[in-house]
Amino acid sequence: MFPSSRRHLFHCKDALLLHSPLHPRQLHCTGTSSSSWDTFAIARALAMASSSSTTTSRANSHLHAHALKLGTSADTFTMNQLLISYSRHGLLESALQVFNEMPHRNLVSWTAMVSAMTRNGAPCLGFRFFVSMIRSGFCPNEFALATTLTACQSMAHASKLLLGLSIHGIAVKAGLDGNPFVGSSLLLLYAKHGRVASAERAFTHIRNKDLTCWNAMLEGYTLNASGYHAMRTVVLMHHCGLAADRFTYISAMKACSISGEWDFGHQLHSLVVHSMFESNTSVMNSLVDMYFRAGQKETALAVFHKIRQKDTVSWNTMISGFAHDEEESAVFGYLTNMSQTGCKPNEVTFSVLLRLSGAKENALLGLQIFGLAYRHGYTGNVLVANAVINMLSRCGLLNCAYGFFCNLTVKNIVSWNEMIAGYGLYGCSEHVMMLFRSLVCFEARPDEFTYSAVLSAFKEDQGVTNHEQVHTIILKQGFTSCQFVSTSLIKAYAAAFGSVKSTLKIIKDTSKMDLVSWGVVISAFLKHGLNDEVIFLLNLFRGDSTNKPDEFILATVLNACANAAWIMHCGCIHSLVLKTGHGKHFCVASAVVDAYAKCGDINSAEDAFTDVSSASDDTILYNTMLTAYANHGLIDEALSLYEGMKQAQLAPTAATFVAVVSACSHLGLVEQGKLLFSSMLSAYGMHPTRANYACLVDLLARKGLLVEGKCVIEAMPFQPWPAVWRLLVNGCRIHGDRELGVLAAEQILRMAPGSDGAYVSLSNAYADHGEWQSAEEIRWRMVQNQLQKVQGHSRIEIVNS
Repeated sequence: MFPSSRRHLFHCKDALLLHSPLHPRQLHCTGTSSSSWDTFAIARALAMASSSSTTTSRANSHLHAHALKLGTSADTFTMNQLLISYSRHGLLESALQVFNEMPHRNLVSWTAMVSAMTRNGAPCLGFRFFVSMIRSGFCPNEFALATTLTACQSMAHASKLLLGLSIHGIAVKAGLDGNPFVGSSLLLLYAKHGRVASAERAFTHIRNKDLTCWNAMLEGYTLNASGYHAMRTVVLMHHCGLAADRFTYISAMKACSISGEWDFGHQLHSLVVHSMFESNTSVMNSLVDMYFRAGQKETALAVFHKIRQKDTVSWNTMISGFAHDEEESAVFGYLTNMSQTGCKPNEVTFSVLLRLSGAKENALLGLQIFGLAYRHGYTGNVLVANAVINMLSRCGLLNCAYGFFCNLTVKNIVSWNEMIAGYGLYGCSEHVMMLFRSLVCFEARPDEFTYSAVLSAFKEDQGVTNHEQVHTIILKQGFTSCQFVSTSLIKAYAAAFGSVKSTLKIIKDTSKMDLVSWGVVISAFLKHGLNDEVIFLLNLFRGDSTNKPDEFILATVLNACANAAWIMHCGCIHSLVLKTGHGKHFCVASAVVDAYAKCGDINSAEDAFTDVSSASDDTILYNTMLTAYANHGLIDEALSLYEGMKQAQLAPTAATFVAVVSACSHLGLVEQGKLLFSSMLSAYGMHPTRANYACLVDLLARKGLLVEGKCVIEAMPFQPWPAVWRLLVNGCRIHGDRELGVLAAEQILRMAPGSDGAYVSLSNAYADHGEWQSAEEIRWRMVQNQLQKVQGHSRIEIVNS
């Protein structure tokens, strides 16, 4: 009698003989010795173990032990099956031990080790096995090449593309570059490095393209945000008669989200229904995500409810969709439903929830989510850890965020970026530079987001040394051609030096500036009041780029014209607006009206408004015209336009009431102004903003209702600020109320000790009542505090008629 384990092996042998073809090496063994049958049975049992997901590591060890006991360890076929079985179950040490003990290795042995290392998270080791295989004299087959190319994609090595090119050369030499396995891996390698043209060439060289090849090319396009090319690929697949699978649909829906072609997405949805893929959870999850990105929440909900077997990804998609719009109640409602259905939240769930609480700046909620993540054992996950840093930083708990960051056992570059960006939010540039230097010292390679976060944290008075240090590292690391980094660098230089000299050098180093980069650069100079530089950069853009300026650039330049009261430039930019076809765009039209009005040409402003208002019922445009009328003292026109807004059933905003109450203030219509102010809440359900309260105080102060104005300041739901007290000071000086004027001026000095205007107002208040000694004391305090009144200036632009 055989032992029970031997009997089991022989039963496996009989079953395999009935249901599986014999291996070619074993075809001659029928009727031979039992050792040959033992070898065959063990090999086939190992093959079954490697393909089964329920096989335990203990079963593999038992089969290995039997192989050693029966003397079959010298059989290469048996050991290869053992290698594959160990690798598929993640037992790399055991697989490596078997490989080292093999007396004879063939191509399958080497390929199995390359695949084992790549599949189990050791791509660098897999590549080394590939190199050793070639040095041992073996010519790699299509499986070895495809696996090694996959390993190159997963490697963190900086020159992994160069390694991929070398393998491409080997594939060409072996005549396997047209193989579907190798070709698909090649094009994905190129696509992941942004080499779309190279990926397309690799795709054209593939012979007998199957669905996997088409899906690989489709995925390559989506990786590079080439949505239209991806959709074209789907159409070509359909015309070629290839039936789409779940990977096709998932990539195609990503392409729709990239390109914004939602009609194509609806067609894909119809194909999903027609092809009976509604039972596939992954496809339905992609549909839900696509509809959320399209802003069609109701459709997304309907698709979600049709998913028969909802998994964690399904619930995460819903939570992410509502979290994007910060709908907190819906997010936590779906989290509760998710738990009730038995699905457990994963790292993606907690990452989304933590970032939502950070956006809401709700520290208590964020800490509760953190506790829930800790309970589920996800706080050590780097994705969750990065979200925790983001949440704590946004909630103002910088010390807690830094302490958590320092205690992380595993950090990636995103962890550093989150901590740097957290300090940058609050202008802690010293801490930002400290972290950046630590990052560089640890020999970690910063990415483009690191440089952007560091540069954004620089204050206007930051020394030139830090700028030059960061700029030097950017040059050394080769990031000058990255538009994202170059744009951040220009913004930092604009804030620090206010000069275009350094900007010109950066633009020259950048390979090509797109519209977005130009828009950000021009906006940065406008933000710091560098109006001349804005016009210079616009001319530079028009000479350097073949693209036409978009609505964002045009609106920015018009704001510069308004700030500097350049009527001639304003007319030129208006002509450019009409030429580029942006005259009807509400943002540009509002900027045109505002620019003309601030340049003093109210008639041109009114003409520009009339041209656009007939085709656009935009509240912002009406608000701009209302403000223009109010600032020019055209009170009747302002109130008439406000009535026209009401008749057109345009919902007014807080800015609308700023304009109309300011108009009433200039004309002294106190009761009408107060009525308009109170109608904000009573008629429209809007709570007045700080600007609305300032307008009301100005209205009362101009009319001499100073005590009532003071009561408004003290009763408003905001902490008083210097500007609102200054309005009261002006009213007190006009109407001669010295006592209240002194009180208001002292309030300004208490809140803003460096305000030269407050000292001057207080000194004038004393001087107006003959209290020259007190006025002199105030002037002396200015000298002691090293304050000097900022001199005003005027400019005149001479227009040739």
